[in-house]
Amino acid sequence: MNKKAIYFLGTILSMITGTAQAAYALNLRAPATEIARQIYNLHMLIMYVCIAIFVLVFSIMFYSLYKHRKSVGHQAVQFHEHHMLEVVWTIIPALILLVMAIPATKTILAMKDTSAADMTVKITGHQWEWEYEYLDKDVKFISTLATSEDQIHNKAEKDENYLLEVDNPMVVPIGKKVRVVLTAADVIHAWWVPSFGVKQDAIPGFIKEVWFRVEQPGTYRGQCAELCGKAHGFMPIVVEAVTEDKYNEWIAAKKHESAEAAAGSDKVWEKDDLIANGKTVYEKNCAVCHQASGAGLPPAFPALTGSKVATGPIEGHLDRVLNGKGVMPSWKALLNDTEIASVITYERNALGNSVGDVLQPAQVKAKR
Repeated sequence: MNKKAIYFLGTILSMITGTAQAAYALNLRAPATEIARQIYNLHMLIMYVCIAIFVLVFSIMFYSLYKHRKSVGHQAVQFHEHHMLEVVWTIIPALILLVMAIPATKTILAMKDTSAADMTVKITGHQWEWEYEYLDKDVKFISTLATSEDQIHNKAEKDENYLLEVDNPMVVPIGKKVRVVLTAADVIHAWWVPSFGVKQDAIPGFIKEVWFRVEQPGTYRGQCAELCGKAHGFMPIVVEAVTEDKYNEWIAAKKHESAEAAAGSDKVWEKDDLIANGKTVYEKNCAVCHQASGAGLPPAFPALTGSKVATGPIEGHLDRVLNGKGVMPSWKALLNDTEIASVITYERNALGNSVGDVLQPAQVKAKR
């Protein structure tokens, strides 16, 4: 037996034995929750049943072909009906399906049971980022792709988490049942984390529920699993499971960030500071449509360089960012006063524009 045959045989054996759980290169992701483990076990059970049926049916078929071949004198027999055989080969597959349906139904019912949750997180899909709101902790933030533009455009080496890294990951405590309520602000998205066994559509105007309980600390990654537009592939999900103490520390830090952002609304900012902060906000939220250079992708995503909005009255620019228009979404609920003031100031004094004016966070706060 040559090396290729040995490798092929080893691959097949690894798929149908427990060794597949070691690397998961040819199987489902390593389960991090009880539901994911049930899904994995169902997958393996059904695969074993399919293999058994395959071996049985083809063994009988090949044996019959060999044993009753014409070359040893067998003659074909003509017949049309065999009622008992027809009943048997109908009942047996039905029983097999019934046996497989029982554990599958139990798992599906368990997946839908969001009762007795320890905490609830509302997740809203946007083009193209996730909004997380911890309903019982008064914590709310946006999670955006953190992969650099240089990596995306092949100007820098890609790392192992290419397009699977975010600036603000979702953080949950291990051992706690997390109820997730899902919706979307624009088009259909889907929140999918394979290691959790969770994949649920987020539909505008509807609330969908799902849950998970992470067993071990770690970082778990997923993606939007619906074709939601131009940047569908740039909408990753990162969940960090930590101990309860670290989770409480993270909650406190997030609340402190929110308090600082609120305080920044009443501060008078220097123009250079607004532009510097606005560049970061723009690259995270606006460059995906309007491009890093501001050239846009007309006609769907117009250029900001020289545009009537970015060079016209600043009140109109603010209104467009706050309320949106057409394919332009409303950023009122997604960005705070300082971020909106910064990005508008940046757009009017960079990207080939040099209007020279400044928008203060206090003006954004008043406009709200």
